Amino acid sequence: MNNSVPVIAIDGPSGSGKGTIARGLARKLGWHLLDSGALYRLVALVAGERSLPLDDTNRLAEAAATMDIEFSAASGSEQILLAGRDVTSQLRTEEIGATASIVAALPGVREALLERQRSFARRPGLIADGRDMGSVVFPQATLKVFLTASPEERARRRHNQLKEKGIDVSLPALSREIAKRDERDANRKVAPLRTAEGARILDTTGMTPTEVVEQVLTWLSEAA
Repeated sequence: MNNSVPVIAIDGPSGSGKGTIARGLARKLGWHLLDSGALYRLVALVAGERSLPLDDTNRLAEAAATMDIEFSAASGSEQILLAGRDVTSQLRTEEIGATASIVAALPGVREALLERQRSFARRPGLIADGRDMGSVVFPQATLKVFLTASPEERARRRHNQLKEKGIDVSLPALSREIAKRDERDANRKVAPLRTAEGARILDTTGMTPTEVVEQVLTWLSEAA
């Protein structure tokens, strides 16, 4: 891990706004972006396509270590490529998200992806979005931020995101799924969701993305 590269580690539960804020910061600063959740969603997608059992840690870890992935913004928006194939929309389904939460609890998968995640730290800097960025992947990050929001706000945001993408899901069902995912992420044995030591906590309920980005930039200037 290159400790000379500045890193903003953004953690938090599902629906807290991590992805939106990470992309906003990356655009503002001109830094690289790591969507760590996408890596676990890619493992989930590969597992489904290859019919890999979700309790077969060895085969899932091998898939995590060898899958051919690329993050691209050539079209002006984030694209995620698997073996050259654009799978961005496939990764955003609730089914893949639920499966990703399961495979993310497997120690072998997390270990296989650890160095891949750290390799994203390149000049001029990195915005790393996930659930254990500040606690495990980048413990020496320049700035650690833990985003949160009320459960109702998080479910509403996710519901709106899916509606914009033409995906129909009921708000109550989404609330239940988010609650289940929170419980899994907080109670898994390896790298559970928690606030990293030294992290700045920000409740984004009622805040606009612009307000959140500006707050994080203020903290970054103070850290620097």
